[in-house]
Amino acid sequence: MTVTKIISAIGNNSSVYPLILRDCGVEIPSKVYLTYQENKDDKDIAFLATRERVIDEYATSAVWLGGIPLVEKLVNKFVIEKKGFNPNVNLKLFKESDAQGIDYNIKFFQDKLAKGDYKEAAAKEIASAIEDLKKVKGNKGAYEKLLSAKFLSATLIPIALMGFVIPKAVFALTAKTKSAKKAKAEQQSALSNPTNSKNPQFTALKSDTFSSMKFDAGKTPSFTGNFSSTVANFTTYQKMATIDGGYAVGRVATSRKKNEAVDIGFKMLGMMFLNFVAPKYIEKILDSAANKALNLDVKLDPIMLEDKDLLKMISDKKLAENLPSSNDGKSLLKFIDENPDSIFTKYAAKFEKVTLLKSGARDPRAYVNIEELAKFKKSLEEFSEKALSTAGKEADAKTIAKNVQKFAKKAKVVKSLNILTNVGLSSFLLAYCLPKVQYAFREWYTGSKLEPGIVE
Repeated sequence: MTVTKIISAIGNNSSVYPLILRDCGVEIPSKVYLTYQENKDDKDIAFLATRERVIDEYATSAVWLGGIPLVEKLVNKFVIEKKGFNPNVNLKLFKESDAQGIDYNIKFFQDKLAKGDYKEAAAKEIASAIEDLKKVKGNKGAYEKLLSAKFLSATLIPIALMGFVIPKAVFALTAKTKSAKKAKAEQQSALSNPTNSKNPQFTALKSDTFSSMKFDAGKTPSFTGNFSSTVANFTTYQKMATIDGGYAVGRVATSRKKNEAVDIGFKMLGMMFLNFVAPKYIEKILDSAANKALNLDVKLDPIMLEDKDLLKMISDKKLAENLPSSNDGKSLLKFIDENPDSIFTKYAAKFEKVTLLKSGARDPRAYVNIEELAKFKKSLEEFSEKALSTAGKEADAKTIAKNVQKFAKKAKVVKSLNILTNVGLSSFLLAYCLPKVQYAFREWYTGSKLEPGIVE
């Protein structure tokens, strides 16, 4: 993987890659270190707090980053597909429009098949996809329940593990360590003071450690169509945000003391904001600053900014004829269907604006966010316009081509720096600033620097 591809991956603030980098690469090691530093006045508490942080953070990250894909894969294979449904059918297609919808897509793609618009491999995939749509159309209620169950499984299981099971297990380990140490101290005291000896008391790990975790399996949740069609098609990123909310509630609920609940609640609110909200605003601010200060358009991904074919189209002033004619849904989808090998289709698929089958044909089962696709087209047009205006529209072809390449190279460097700055800044805020603010809040609220759940 090239440096540009790596920067492109971590620069997508709607994907999990920036979260992985911030969480595992920067945030956890920093939090472990700061936890020790904050509690170092008491060696016993420092040891217990640091151990809790290491186990908790890495176990939680494993569930947070891997739980959703794993659970969804299992549910898809052993539940949804076993019922005869294809989990790739998007429920949003039940809302018909003039460009897409379940009835619209069935008829539209059937007509294209009848006309012989597809080669053999694509025709087979399209025919299979149409059958998937028909199956769901005839069993909408059952399919909705299955997708809703998948959503709940992929979110509630990680929430239960992260918000309840992991902290309970970590707290139990700490309680056992403290109990064993206390018993040892009492035993040593009894041996050194035989006249006042008492039978050593050993506190066993309570069997009801997990008793506070109650799940009512006797009730079957009911889902409306709106709920199902909304949550069933959440992206992994959106599901991770949902899990974070449930995880925060679980952590507050399982706190050992009121002070710990307040301390954790403060931290969790800050983490959610810095993970899911702040990076997108930072991106907008940095891109806007580059536009104003350097007269650069840096909305395009670094991979696109080094695409020679794209830059040649811009230099030759032929980009417009290689884009959809307008921003309405029919024009956008028609262009993609008729130009599966175009640069527009290629990058629209790469950045998940549209879903293609293995053959390159558009997937009839997938819903296309027309607004996002139109924004993507507009970004290409705006970049082309800015590049040509700085290259000199009246210059000769060779000069224009050279200046467009210079403009793109400069834009790529600035965009890459913006991405790295965004990741670095958000990581710094998460890994250093948030813990420092949390510790200041803790000392103000509790009157102590020490971990409120461990200190007696």
